[in-house]
Order: sequence, then C-alpha cells, then structure tokens
Amino acid sequence: MIIQKFGGTSVGSAQRMKDVCNLIHDGQEKIVVLSAMSGTTNALVEISNYLHQRNIEAANDCIQLLDNQYHKVITELYQSEEKLHFGKELIASHFDFIRAFTQDMFTIHEEKAILAQGEFLSTALFHAYLIEQGIDAELIAATEFMRIDEHEEPDMVYMAAELKRIISTENPNKYWITQGFVCRNAFGEIDNLKRGGSDYSASLIGAAIGAKEIQIWTDIDGMHNNDPRIVSNTRPIANLSFDEAAELAYFGAKILHPSSVFPAKIKNIPVRLKNTMEPEAPGTLISDLQTEQASIIKAVAAKDNITAVKIKSGRMLLAYGFLRKIFEVFEAYKTPIDMITTSEVAVSLTIDDDKFLPEIKKELQKFGIVEVDQDMSIICVVGNFIAEKKGYAKQVFASLEHIPLRMISYGGSFHNISILVNTAHKKEAMEAIFNDLQKTV
Repeated sequence: MIIQKFGGTSVGSAQRMKDVCNLIHDGQEKIVVLSAMSGTTNALVEISNYLHQRNIEAANDCIQLLDNQYHKVITELYQSEEKLHFGKELIASHFDFIRAFTQDMFTIHEEKAILAQGEFLSTALFHAYLIEQGIDAELIAATEFMRIDEHEEPDMVYMAAELKRIISTENPNKYWITQGFVCRNAFGEIDNLKRGGSDYSASLIGAAIGAKEIQIWTDIDGMHNNDPRIVSNTRPIANLSFDEAAELAYFGAKILHPSSVFPAKIKNIPVRLKNTMEPEAPGTLISDLQTEQASIIKAVAAKDNITAVKIKSGRMLLAYGFLRKIFEVFEAYKTPIDMITTSEVAVSLTIDDDKFLPEIKKELQKFGIVEVDQDMSIICVVGNFIAEKKGYAKQVFASLEHIPLRMISYGGSFHNISILVNTAHKKEAMEAIFNDLQKTV
C-alpha cells in the first residue's frame, strides 16, 4: 500500500480535484490524505480571530464569503442532481457548525474544531466525486485513528492498531480517503498537528501501516537546490537522504513539513515529492540510498524570523553547569534553540520563536550581559559529506566574504553548514553561494 498526500493547491478547485482523481485512480490500494482547499485554513483562522474578539459581524461576513466559495465549487464539481444536493447539505452542515460559535463564548478547543472543518469538507467533497465517477472508495475520519498524547506527540501504537482495524479488507483496489492535519488529543478533543501538518499526517500514517512509499504531491516539481522564490534558475534534486531532506525542510524548504521526514526514516519508507500540475516530472526521492552525487553540496535553504541571543559572562570561564542553566531558561519557556556557538566568555544562540523573549531575556540577565539581534536569517548549506571533504567550507565562506556573518555552525552535522546573517543580506547570500558553487550545488 502507498500513501498519497495532496496539498491545498492540489485540491484548490473543482478542476484540481478532478485531476487528483485521475492521478490516484490506478487500481493500486492506497490511503489518500488531503489538505483543506487552498485559502480555506487562512479564512478559518481569520474567522476564529474575529470570534475571539467577539467581532460577530466581521466573523459572519467571512463565514458567508467562504460559504459562497464552496457553493461555487460544488456546481463545478458534480454533474448529478443527487451529488449536487449532497454537496449543498454538506456545506450547510459544516457552516451551521461554524456559525453556532457566533452565539457562544469561544475557546482554543472550539478554534481547533473550526480549523478542522477545511479538511473535513475537502475529503467529503472529493470522496463524493469519486463515488459519482463509479470509483470504489471509502472515507475514514482521521479522528478515528490519529491521536496525540499529553505531550502532543503521536500515539503510534494506538494509530497502528486503529488503522489495521479500519482498513482490513479483502478488496485489493480500495481507495481510502482521509484528512491531513486533523487529530484528537489525549482528552479526546479535536486537535491538529499545526500548520503544514498534512505532510506529517501522511508520514505518520505510512509509518503506522508500513507503507511501500509515501508520496507528497504539491505545486512544485520536487525539492530544489535553492529557493526558487529568491534565486533564479534553480532545479529539482533527484535524490536526497533522509537527513539531508530533514535539514532542508527545517531550514526553510517549504515543500515539505519539517516533522514529516522522521517517521519515514525510522521505518525506512521512501518519500517521493511530486508535482500535481506536472505529474510526469520525476520529482525528488528521499531515502537511505546513496547516489553518485553523494560527494557534492546538494542545496541551499534559508529560515527567516530568527532572533540571536548572546550572553556574556565573566563567570562563564570553566564554570561547571553554566550551559545547563542557560538551556533550562529556554526549556522553561518551551522555546527551541536552532544554532549555538560558545567561547570562554560568551555563548550565542538563535531561536525562531520570540513569544517569550522579554521573559527569557530577564531570566538570562541573572548570568551576564544579554544582547539581542532580531530580523536575522539562517542560511543552511546541505550535503551529506560537507564536514569530511577538504576545502568545501573554505569555498562556502569565500563566496560570502563580502557579507557580514553573525554566527557559523559547522561540524555539528555531516549534512550542513549553518550561517546566520541579517535578513537584509539573505537574498545576496543565497545568490552568492548558488553562483559560486552552481557546478556542484
């Protein structure tokens, strides 16, 4: 069995849904994971924000606008009166559910239930279209098997058992349709895997059932060797290792959710990135296989909205437990650290979540002078041999000799060099690395 995940742009219109139908209908048993139609989750977030503010008039306006958009979709999607009637009833049901929150107080739990409506709508509409086309398919709710524990980690044992129960069938050509992003938490409430979580859903499902392959279908033909939104003439990468793909996803490659590589890596399940709009394009294969290109730099990615924090302390020199105390501050505020460098008198590190920055800074001032730089970006240069090949680091840094570098992380992984620059220099830095190393990048 394979897993096929289609993102919001892939199911973003009636015609796109029809195209996806043609892509999946090959007689091979599979689980198809769908995101909400493009724009839906953003609209639901906006509605939720208005509900939090108790701006009921604005919330109702947004709800009605989205309602109208879905009515347009079903008139283009279905041919039969039966399915058109089904679509109207489905839309009425989901939007009545959302409108009900304009009458009551609104909490985070209700918000998560509202955000799930996008995936519930896209999967129900798509499943009905398959049935109208005479295609054998079954719709299963992610809330029946996708669960996170009290630490917001996937409950893999539960998921594997429930999926085995649900999909046990003698029909080898069954298509199973389900939602990405949506899950239940340890208390049985509707929850989610955060934005971009449909990729993660597909990977978790693949790991839970031991899938042959996990396919992530989106609107770009694989993971590129640089960010095509910033640098011209990039190209897709044919093959990546799990570790290389994880580095690129974490450090800014938007095609893949950062968490989605790990479950596949643990179960050694290949992940294939494909383009819904160009299905014949080879895309990118992520696996544990090494290729003839294993001795080159593979790609460059960038991560924005980075904050650099520097703690200078005369007490740091040879101080036992100093770093532990620093890390405990960030742990207390559940703020992950990306990069870290140390010297005898200072430690510098980066974070990508500044929600608790004032509190963190106040706590750190107990240990020394704290300096904060915001509007930074991490440039990540990825390849699976960088720390072993002589001269490559020199080439990377030589290409950036005209750009101020705030931090460098090199040697912590055989798969990347991370460089912190001011975001104002990001585009220039990415182009410089790409142009100087384009024969190998």
